[in-house]
Amino acid sequence: MGNFLRRRLIDPILTLLTQGVTAEKIALSITIGAIVGVFPVMGSTTILCTAAAAALRLNLIAVHTIHYAMTPVQILLIIPFVRVGEWVVRAPRQPLSISESMALIKQGALHAAIVLWDATWHAMVGWLLIGPLAIALCYWLSRALLGRIELTPAAVAPTVVVNNAHANAEGHAEAPSEARSQA
Repeated sequence: MGNFLRRRLIDPILTLLTQGVTAEKIALSITIGAIVGVFPVMGSTTILCTAAAAALRLNLIAVHTIHYAMTPVQILLIIPFVRVGEWVVRAPRQPLSISESMALIKQGALHAAIVLWDATWHAMVGWLLIGPLAIALCYWLSRALLGRIELTPAAVAPTVVVNNAHANAEGHAEAPSEARSQA
């Protein structure tokens, strides 16, 4: 039973936690979580962040931790994205406020989507204008900040277990006590 739980539960979780641990991947995970996490369509960011993380082979836990932390910022940036989108498509300014939008959402998500369709479209256009530049800037900044972190190969490479024995550098199985004494 313990081996089954390890193979089906613990090992997949450990794989997720150790996936993509280079400084570049961490910087990109932070960037995707932060910038895609503020995409101005509520509810779409989980799918977008998951797709971006999968496509770029990033750490899903890191991306979604940052993404969920950005939710208050996402809400605050919706109206500025709408204004940028209105400016880009030269649309007249719509009267919007956070309290009015939240009241619409309380009446139902479908009702809010219908009423706010133009605003949502403008917000997406605004994000599409600003998002790529923000991704480049955020990645550059986070990469510069994380550039001082050096990950050792031991921290990056997962331990290989063969029949309850650790594999040594040549790939030969060792007894668990020998593997521990070398660590």
